[in-house]
Amino acid sequence: METKIVTIQDLAGVVSIIDVCSARGAFKGEELAGVGRLRETFLAEVKEQQPDEVTAPSAVPSPVAETTEETDTSDS
Repeated sequence: METKIVTIQDLAGVVSIIDVCSARGAFKGEELAGVGRLRETFLAEVKEQQPDEVTAPSAVPSPVAETTEETDTSDS
């Protein structure tokens, strides 16, 4: 059987995905506690393994590309 290894970058990616999904309202209220516990567990492991390199989920590039639309509000 092949051994699979989950890297710190994988865990940091999961934290970023959770943040994006949460911001988009992907979780039901009753799911938030469990999702939050999982996020905090992964984030603690990331910080323990790389305390100088990754200090917050925002320091990790989001694997999910977010788009923002800019609208022109100026009067011509």
